[in-house]
Amino acid sequence: MARKPKAIVLDSWAVLAYLEDEKSGQDVAELLSEASEQNTPVLMSVVNAGEVWYILAREVSETEADKAIHELRQLGIEFVAVEWELVRLAGSFKARYRISYADCFAAALTQAHKAELITGDKEFKQVESEVQVRWV
Repeated sequence: MARKPKAIVLDSWAVLAYLEDEKSGQDVAELLSEASEQNTPVLMSVVNAGEVWYILAREVSETEADKAIHELRQLGIEFVAVEWELVRLAGSFKARYRISYADCFAAALTQAHKAELITGDKEFKQVESEVQVRWV
């Protein structure tokens, strides 16, 4: 039986699926609801939040990107600042795997908090031996 994570971490893939009301976004919504009921922290690196923002700003508008970030904060998602220790850990993932730098921050945050990463991004298959992943 898998251990109950101390926290869940959202990467940009999961958040965009949620915001764009994709099929996988329903799974993310259910996980957010479960986390709220169980008082499980929901974390996201500010680097990944920035990735969500720029994608929405580019595809829709900066105003809509700002609204989306506000919505995420209203959902209780904690944006985690990147201190050197997290940057170092993300850099270690980047040095060892062919994975985007932003995704390295999601992996690093997950590992640092002994959390579970919520994603559908297949890039994370590479780090499953080091990071607990829940696929949506």
